[in-house]
Amino acid sequence: MRLSPRYIDAIRSATREAFGASAIVRLFGSRLDDTRRGGDIDLHIEADPASADLEHQVRFRALLWRSLDEEQVDVVVAARGAEPRWIDRAACREGVVL
Repeated sequence: MRLSPRYIDAIRSATREAFGASAIVRLFGSRLDDTRRGGDIDLHIEADPASADLEHQVRFRALLWRSLDEEQVDVVVAARGAEPRWIDRAACREGVVL
């Protein structure tokens, strides 16, 4: 996994603050492959339905940007209990919980 401890801590903290303590954040995509270089940070967040909306996602991005000054972050938010989309299934199957 190609994320520093600082990045992992910032992502966890922003997730808790924006989506609540019960939210689960996973890293998926190219940053899981230690043999590659570069690439966006792909995150999948599973949150309670009340917080799985655009307002909470914007707050998350703002918190993360303040902590990391990182613009190359792709975020997928899924409401817990909703019918999973293909991206949700892929992130849960291949991703790593941070």
